[in-house]
Amino acid sequence: MAEMLSPITRQVSKEKWEDRTTFLDINLQDVEDCLIYDRRGVSSPFKSLYQHSKTVIIFVRNFLCYSCKDYVDDLSKVPRGALEEAGIRLVVIGQSAPQHIEPFCMLTGYSYEMYVDPQRSIYLKLGMKREETFTDSALPSPHVKSGLFMGQIKSIWRAMTSPTFDFQGDLHQQGGAIIVGPGSQVHFCHFDMNRLDHMPITWLLQLAGVQQTLDFSDKRKIIHV
Repeated sequence: MAEMLSPITRQVSKEKWEDRTTFLDINLQDVEDCLIYDRRGVSSPFKSLYQHSKTVIIFVRNFLCYSCKDYVDDLSKVPRGALEEAGIRLVVIGQSAPQHIEPFCMLTGYSYEMYVDPQRSIYLKLGMKREETFTDSALPSPHVKSGLFMGQIKSIWRAMTSPTFDFQGDLHQQGGAIIVGPGSQVHFCHFDMNRLDHMPITWLLQLAGVQQTLDFSDKRKIIHV
């Protein structure tokens, strides 16, 4: 059982998710009072997300990133009942301005909680990577359907057609995923090495204690395990 103080969390590289595991210390006290903002621009402390429940928190690169868009597309298909049964909150955090939350939710069909960290305070204090690192042995993301060329074209088009033309965050910032709470307990942490290095959603939810999982391969269906 993980200890409440100074927890050791697993960071899993996608080269071999199950076989290659390193350990990473993160301190939630460094970020618990950082402000996050909802789609209306209302602020709340980061710790409010996990004080009273176990929470899966996904940090995306930016809202124009094609791979993040594909990933959140699949997050939107997670059954609400599966999360409720496990007592899990699902949260996505971006690093743009609050006004970009609503269009991104409409684009992806994502209906769970979403916030932004416009100053990247949480990203920086937790030590998430900036710039990308690629390795020959990296496994392809099971959630990214767009190719590099078409994905970037679509991202540029979305930036150009946005009511407020901007890049909706630092283009070099990488994201990650953590499972935290209740309280300051950290169960798991993964920091992305590049735009394709997302934690597989099925495995992430299983680590959080969800008993249902989604098959994102060919046909989208719920598998009871």
